[in-house]
Amino acid sequence: MTKDRDDLHPQTLAVHAGAEPDQETGAVTPPIHPSTTFLRGEDGAPVGDYIYTRERNPTRDRLEAALVALQTGAGAVATFASGSAAASAMLRSVEPGKRIVVPDDMYHGIRHLILGQARHWSVTLDFVDLSNLANLEAALAQGDVAMVWVETPSNPRLKITDVAGAVTLAHAAGARLAVDATWTPPGVSDPFALGADLVMHSTTKYLAGHSDVLGGAVLARSEDDPAFAFVRNLQHLEGAVPSPFDAWLTLRGLRTLALRVREASSNAAQLASFLENHPAVVSVDYPGLSSHPGHEVAKRQMTSFGAMLSVRVQGGFEAANRIASATRLFRRATSLGGVESLIEHRAPVEGDGTQTPGDLLRVSVGIEHVDDLIQDFRRALES
Repeated sequence: MTKDRDDLHPQTLAVHAGAEPDQETGAVTPPIHPSTTFLRGEDGAPVGDYIYTRERNPTRDRLEAALVALQTGAGAVATFASGSAAASAMLRSVEPGKRIVVPDDMYHGIRHLILGQARHWSVTLDFVDLSNLANLEAALAQGDVAMVWVETPSNPRLKITDVAGAVTLAHAAGARLAVDATWTPPGVSDPFALGADLVMHSTTKYLAGHSDVLGGAVLARSEDDPAFAFVRNLQHLEGAVPSPFDAWLTLRGLRTLALRVREASSNAAQLASFLENHPAVVSVDYPGLSSHPGHEVAKRQMTSFGAMLSVRVQGGFEAANRIASATRLFRRATSLGGVESLIEHRAPVEGDGTQTPGDLLRVSVGIEHVDDLIQDFRRALES
């Protein structure tokens, strides 16, 4: 499958990558191999390619092959039990004493992770508004930066970073550039084509796509990248790997990735246009709107504008809380990227120290009919 990928569209790859029929039974649907351990022969040597599931498993191998096939430019992947575990492994690849540049607006779980662990990892953090590359250039000029960590669009304010421009600056300073692509799965953006060195996904979100399985992945251009070798070694030694069933569920979710992302992105664009013109809305953060400050950059580096948006509403914190509870189709819940639409009053979720405005609602748009979604939001805004 991978050798023929240049001849296939992403939608086709999503259906077939890692899904070769089972050689033993001819089953079209790949089997699950739940075994934690595998036979050795009389001489003690493994009788096949596998020893212990913490290191490798046939079902996880299928998932990893599918992810490499789907992410253009990827040469290697390591899958994890969660997106946070994947991000932690990637961040820990930075040598002690070095610096990491991270976005000033970013997923609060990773923010808390790195703030809590930076001292133990003996690294220095620089929080920078990466929507302006002059800020990145100034941070890199201070020296000793080993990694630039990019989220674009950022979570939850949907700031846009010029990835290709950031890559040029990072590489000139001797730093790797890593992209958290959880909000931009294949079909929305291609970080490796823009020059990124490492890409991370929370596979829990769009890749699995049904809000029923946790997972994460780190992808690299090459297995020989020392940072990726470090990540792979952590995976083997610490065992923060998905179970075979989790890997199988993620593989199943991948089959409909292109269709789900296309429909959800179309819905999000129409919902954003409606909200931008509603009198109860202060502003809408969505890169597909021409009013978004990062719209032109997003047009260059995104094939669609994704299915995430944030809305600031009239009436402040209390109004946002009321609206989040008033929707019927938009479920009030944490997470994103599933088939169902979700809404979240983000500031109280993030808790003390949040930089998210109290009037902001983060919205993950699903694949329901867009007219129903617009009507649901209208009803909540006007209730």
